[in-house]
Amino acid sequence: MQNAFGKLSPAFFERRSIRRYTDQPVPPELITTILEAAIWSPSAHNRQPWRFAVIMEAERKEVLARAMGAKLRRDLEGDGVPEDKIAADTARSYARITGAPVAIVLCFTMADMDGYPDSRRAQNEYLMAVQSAAMAGQNLLLAAHEVGLGACWMCAPLFSPEVVRVALELPDDWQPQALIALGYPAESRVSTRIPLEECVLWR
Repeated sequence: MQNAFGKLSPAFFERRSIRRYTDQPVPPELITTILEAAIWSPSAHNRQPWRFAVIMEAERKEVLARAMGAKLRRDLEGDGVPEDKIAADTARSYARITGAPVAIVLCFTMADMDGYPDSRRAQNEYLMAVQSAAMAGQNLLLAAHEVGLGACWMCAPLFSPEVVRVALELPDDWQPQALIALGYPAESRVSTRIPLEECVLWR
């Protein structure tokens, strides 16, 4: 099969996870632009269950980073991880959150999703909301690259959803899924992908 590069937007092929940013502030209108792109992704039943908490204040990022770091430390201590590794992991988490000019916590809500009396269908409906939020997140990442921003998707909120909800004073029905760090890139990165033929079955 012919490589699609050249037929699609370069953003699909050039976007990388960027973890270091300049101090240049990100204009709120630019954030609005990429959020508009995010909400035009597909969703289950078209219920659009995605929600976004945009954190730009340094003090709020500090509160979030410290709260998530404390939860990470408790988890690692419970696992018997050596102190030097705990210190390194928590310091890296803190730096990634506070070092980004903008942090966007991607959440979803089940408020408008269908309800079922049995656990099988209820779980499937839950997964549909998760998938919908993830697709919005992908749109957000591509849009950020398109307008010259760097971004990095972090799944850490999955391990501390209640901590994130309290630190950001989120509504009770908002379920944190990811934290997207955002800013003007202070690094460039390259990446590779496994050959397409290794992950596709043609039938």
